Formats: sequence, C-alpha cells, structure tokens
Amino acid sequence: MHQDWVMTTATVKFFNVQKGLGFISPEDGGQDVFVQVTAVEQAGMTRFTEGRRVSFAIQPDKRGTKAVKLKPA
Repeated sequence: MHQDWVMTTATVKFFNVQKGLGFISPEDGGQDVFVQVTAVEQAGMTRFTEGRRVSFAIQPDKRGTKAVKLKPA
C-alpha cells in the first residue's frame, strides 16, 4: 500500500540518548511530536541535538503519533 507522506519542518526540543527518545516542535506551532531513536538511526543522523532543524512526517502510533522519515532541514 502506497502512502503519501506530508513533510513538516521542526526543531529538536529534547532528545535523551540513553533512553532513545525525545520530542520535536513543529515550526507551524502544532503540538510537539514524539521521536524514537530508530527514526533517527534510519535517517542516518549521528547527532540529534536540541535546536537542530529537521523535516519529518507524522505516523499514527498506538500511543498517539510519532515522527518518521526524518531528514536534516
């Protein structure tokens, strides 16, 4: 099944390397979005630090939504 991803730009708000999770803040002022380390690794990013700008898509998750398809912005 093909899915069209809507990409949005955001800034890394918080990321805990030890726990492998964090949040990004969309530039459009929407709600913060959960990020898992697997999405960061799939993007090939070695640094995911506070203040970094990224583009991403939102995917529904059992707990709400999460960021996927991360790319440096």
